[in-house]
Amino acid sequence: MPKYLVIVESPSKEKTISKILGEDFIVKSSYGHIRDLPKSKLGIDIENNFKPTYINILKAKKLISDLKKQAKNSEKIYLATDFDREGEAIAWHLKEALKLSDDKILRITFNEITSEAILNAVKKPRKLDMNLINSQQARRILDRLVGYKLSPLLWKKIKLGLSAGRVQSVAVMLICAREEEIKSFVPVEYWRIEAELSKLEKNATSFKAQLFSKNGVKYDKLAVKNKEYADKILKELEGAEYAVKSVNTSQRKRSPYAPYTTSTMQQDASRKLDFPASKTMFIAQKLYEGVHIGSAQVGLITYMRTDSLNIAKSVQNETLKFIETLYGNSFLPKTPRIYKTKAKGAQEAHEAIRPTSPDKIPLKIKQYLSDDEFKLYELIWKRFIASQMANAVYNVVTAEISAKNYLFKASGSTLLFEGFLKVYGIDDLDNEAKLPNLKDGEDLNFLQLLSQQHFTEPPPHYNEASLIKALEEHGIGRPSTYAPILKTISDRLYVRIEGKKFVPTNLGIVVNNVLKHHFGDIINVKFTADVEEKLDEIAEDKAAWQNVLKNFYEPFDKNLSEAEKNLQKQKIQQKISSEICPKCGNYMIIKDFKRGQFLGCSKYPECKTTLSLDKNGKVVRDGEETDMKCEKCGSPLIKKVGSQGKQYLSCKKYPECKTIYNIDKNGNKVIKPSPEYTDINCEKCDSKMVKRTGRRGSFLTCSSFPKCRNLKWIKITKSSKSKMAAPPEKKI
Repeated sequence: MPKYLVIVESPSKEKTISKILGEDFIVKSSYGHIRDLPKSKLGIDIENNFKPTYINILKAKKLISDLKKQAKNSEKIYLATDFDREGEAIAWHLKEALKLSDDKILRITFNEITSEAILNAVKKPRKLDMNLINSQQARRILDRLVGYKLSPLLWKKIKLGLSAGRVQSVAVMLICAREEEIKSFVPVEYWRIEAELSKLEKNATSFKAQLFSKNGVKYDKLAVKNKEYADKILKELEGAEYAVKSVNTSQRKRSPYAPYTTSTMQQDASRKLDFPASKTMFIAQKLYEGVHIGSAQVGLITYMRTDSLNIAKSVQNETLKFIETLYGNSFLPKTPRIYKTKAKGAQEAHEAIRPTSPDKIPLKIKQYLSDDEFKLYELIWKRFIASQMANAVYNVVTAEISAKNYLFKASGSTLLFEGFLKVYGIDDLDNEAKLPNLKDGEDLNFLQLLSQQHFTEPPPHYNEASLIKALEEHGIGRPSTYAPILKTISDRLYVRIEGKKFVPTNLGIVVNNVLKHHFGDIINVKFTADVEEKLDEIAEDKAAWQNVLKNFYEPFDKNLSEAEKNLQKQKIQQKISSEICPKCGNYMIIKDFKRGQFLGCSKYPECKTTLSLDKNGKVVRDGEETDMKCEKCGSPLIKKVGSQGKQYLSCKKYPECKTIYNIDKNGNKVIKPSPEYTDINCEKCDSKMVKRTGRRGSFLTCSSFPKCRNLKWIKITKSSKSKMAAPPEKKI
């Protein structure tokens, strides 16, 4: 009979930790929060110093009963939820809901799910940290006050079903402000002049030098304002002789990036892997909680919600030994690297995101991971190992080239020592041009002058990576909130995503204008960042949580009352298209959805006709015939539009031929790979199992589908996969 009960949040963590602790321990999952504020009412007694009323979550009723029985039969209960504020609050709610006495509970935390970390945590338990709990309570109550007080105002004055959030509204403000910048931007013309030159020797490689100065006066980027000015310079340079005035050689060192925080991991996963923030966090959670490697369940990365760049000294020493063994002493930095975070209010007690051991090389464990798990783990592993390595060293050559009274400059660089790039890899920063071996006073061969027109460009729309970076720089939100913020503003249709860029919808613009004009002193970048700092102060026992709530609520309540009286009913402007509804003949209007826009009949809900729009805003005609042919019957393929607005190709002879194809970004058909047959028999019908690939990676399914729907979500590893075989012959 187990003596001790360990309660964690998730079943995956439960499985991993169960295999680490001995028979004296039983590990159970709470499946996250088991108590919360009630959904049906505010649940906060504002007059009584913001006292919250918590209730047990309905779906957790049986779980609470089971945990109570288990706790009753246990000598000690270890609360092993995550070691951030949310995890501390979950542990406290467990104590309250299960009615556990203080002398029976022990709070343990760990940064990684490894045998060493778990066993050390059990040896060094602590008490619940009420400062962290109060900080989480204050955040939860703030968000409840804004959501339950402000949302009804938006329903009344704008549209039913809207929601407002303390942080999400500021994110929408940033996106709307950027949209205004882009629309009001006036491009400025400028011209760039370059000389294409080469050495005098035969078959010499050409290089380009950019116009730099005239008579010692430097040209700035916008100095050559128009074609007339550019042509004047070209005319003055006619017949000029080009010669090397000076050559300067220097070395440039490039330092590695710091290891990942939540923000930088989400940004890089967005840029390099095309992962949305929510997907990145979902996969990172799995890597943290544990993955089957052989017969063991192993945690591969440290806790993935962090804004700290700290690294445990023991781990750093282990990593430096790993680098020396694998790459050599020259790849070690002169002194171990220490990184300092720039994020406001970072939790320095935490660690950066890193692999639990440098020895878990991605390629060695690739067979145990899904494709997406491998991609993210490799990103984290490379970033961390590279962060502990020596600088890369470049040889930089800058040449000044004279032509009459003008001066041109050319530069190039050569990688002398890879350093951390040995692991991290060469990126766009390293794609610099190389110059030939030039000498002072050397005459050059003139090939041509290039004059190119350019215009200054507006700031780009925010994408996921740049918006997360902006939120972090402004001190808005915390590691655990970035992904939910982006998801919420998209789900609520305050923004739409066009080619990975956030564009405010008409609805988002209207809501933003209302909040800016009536709640601008509390729902703005600075005030929201200040609130985050106050929450940090609560966690550090430097501020009382009730005072923080009071300072927020008093101006908020005043603004709310004024808006109720003065705010007029708002109209969301509709964009009328030139398209006529094919069913009822009325005009169609442009409407927004998460991934773009579509056309809807102006007589909705009487007429529910919709038409899809492509990325250029053109109507996609459902049933339009293409010049592509069906692989099975040779009939033409026609364009179809699915329920989510996604285009695909279908055989014209449907339903006789049910062949369908996906369409790639260029409008070409994408042929799905044929399933791979294995020699594994289905335990239900004895047919052969086939390997298929889905969004979550590889899995096995019965070849007799749809008659037999047996499916196994297993990772195909060396121990579990069998030889791929040809499809079995069908019996006639």
